Amino acid sequence: MKHRDLGVLDGEVVLFGGAYSNIQAVRALFAITAQRGVAANHVICTGDVVAYCGAPIATVTAIRTSDCVVLAGNCEVQLAQGADDCGCGFEDGTTCDRLSVAWYNFAQSQLTRDAKAWMGTLPDVLSFTHLGKRYGVLHGGASDVARFIWEADAAEIFDAEWEALEAFTGPLDAVIAGHSGLPFVRETARGRWINAGVIGMPPHDGTPDTRFAMLSGGEVRIERLIYDASGAVADMQNARLPPQYADALLSGYWPSEDVLPEALRVAVSDRG
Repeated sequence: MKHRDLGVLDGEVVLFGGAYSNIQAVRALFAITAQRGVAANHVICTGDVVAYCGAPIATVTAIRTSDCVVLAGNCEVQLAQGADDCGCGFEDGTTCDRLSVAWYNFAQSQLTRDAKAWMGTLPDVLSFTHLGKRYGVLHGGASDVARFIWEADAAEIFDAEWEALEAFTGPLDAVIAGHSGLPFVRETARGRWINAGVIGMPPHDGTPDTRFAMLSGGEVRIERLIYDASGAVADMQNARLPPQYADALLSGYWPSEDVLPEALRVAVSDRG
């Protein structure tokens, strides 16, 4: 695994994951970082720059030219290697697995050789110091880039992944992750585990707003991102991608709960 230490990042740090080829969400986030005067090297992406949505090239270009810090998610790893699938960790034959064929093939066909080469240079894990505390950043898990880790998971899972991450980074006071699509802050025996959420897809909560995290004054806040979801839907329609994820951008509900543990599933009767 490639590890990059970012040094000391005092002041506000913006954390986001899963841009997912959603250029409208990326532009909305960067408008916020510009308004707040957050330096580019204080903006950190937990990976999966491209995925479900319809503007992979524009999204990669915007993120690269922003000079924000990016680590490799499973999508970057797979695209850089020319793999046949996204390596998302979906079970074979599930809805998410079947739908991934279309968006992954579209992204693979659209991205330039240079974009894929850039993906191959990205680090697997990051670390930095903020107000005297050391943070580690990864995509899914340290044991598996595409491991889904949920807020309700057993303490043993967090403990094992924390220990595995520290094998690369050294001792940590907190961990920042992505991949699962649901933001949370979990207090563990070792410290705080922060999932910053994703900006490219809503967190299965019935609203189109997506999520990112702000680290400020040693505290972390999960914040809503309001963006032009209709524009992202139009991009997906123009790309002739299957409608399920485009529908999710507007409804706020994922097309499937295949990956979710039972405790995080939303009954159809409870959906607005």
